[in-house]
Amino acid sequence: MNKSDKIYVAGHRGMVGSAIVRMLKVKGFNHLILRTSKELDLRDQNAVAEFFQKEQPQYVFMAAAKVGGIKANATYPADFLYDNLMIQNNLIHQSYLQKVTKLLFLGSSCIYPKLAPQPLKEEYLLTGPLEPTNDAYAVAKIAGIKMCEAYREQYGCNFISAMPTNLYGPNDNYDLQNSHVLPALIRKFHEAKEQNTPNVTVWGTGTPRREFLHVDDLAEACFFLMEHYNERLFVNIGSGSDIEIKSLALMIKEVVGYDGDLEFDLTKPDGTPRKLMDSSRLQSMGFKNKIDLREGIEQVYTDYISNLATIS
Repeated sequence: MNKSDKIYVAGHRGMVGSAIVRMLKVKGFNHLILRTSKELDLRDQNAVAEFFQKEQPQYVFMAAAKVGGIKANATYPADFLYDNLMIQNNLIHQSYLQKVTKLLFLGSSCIYPKLAPQPLKEEYLLTGPLEPTNDAYAVAKIAGIKMCEAYREQYGCNFISAMPTNLYGPNDNYDLQNSHVLPALIRKFHEAKEQNTPNVTVWGTGTPRREFLHVDDLAEACFFLMEHYNERLFVNIGSGSDIEIKSLALMIKEVVGYDGDLEFDLTKPDGTPRKLMDSSRLQSMGFKNKIDLREGIEQVYTDYISNLATIS
């Protein structure tokens, strides 16, 4: 990519999209195309077609998606399936029609079977049943991968896909009903500290293991792939290590400075027992993440404190 190339970042106000925009600006890219969801409904086929015809982007980062944690996925499966399929279909198809030079589609680690061997290798896709609590979202993301592969095979499009692990960072969602585990725990511990609550409840047993990657590391990985990767097979993006949810909770508790106790709600689902990505393909290309989990959580908590007025 050249500094003057027209680059469209779909979903630029979300956690991932905003990180990609920050990274591109730091690197000197000065022709970014950005639209809010109010300005452009990516589920609207005609609106997306008009946008691509008018703007003619050369590169597309697909960071737009309907996302949420276990509860949101279980409560709104139709929304997660419909919205994400429509967004993907419109963006990928219009990128083909308008001859976009290169497109990067971002999926999720939930595409893998619930009980796939660990760590998760790219070739494990579609080798077993999905985790039921987020299978609608996973099916949509698998369809996005296959769509990029199909447009590459049929039309010769340079459309690539990457699967990030669990992400955290600035602009995360802290809604306790819809957020992922790490931001939810930050908010729970902070509010418990402020209100002198004697204990904090964590969903499930605390035994599942999860991998976490700072979103700024993801943004760098996306740029690296856009610059250096042009193959059909999607690429895992992870940190290479995982942590038990209980240990994560204790780490966040310490960072926040909360002195109360932990309780585990065994009536709530654990989700997949373990999700650790095998990111050796990406690392073999020369990319390695830089932000340590503890360091990243400290940065995120500082960001959370400074933006409390905007968090509902």
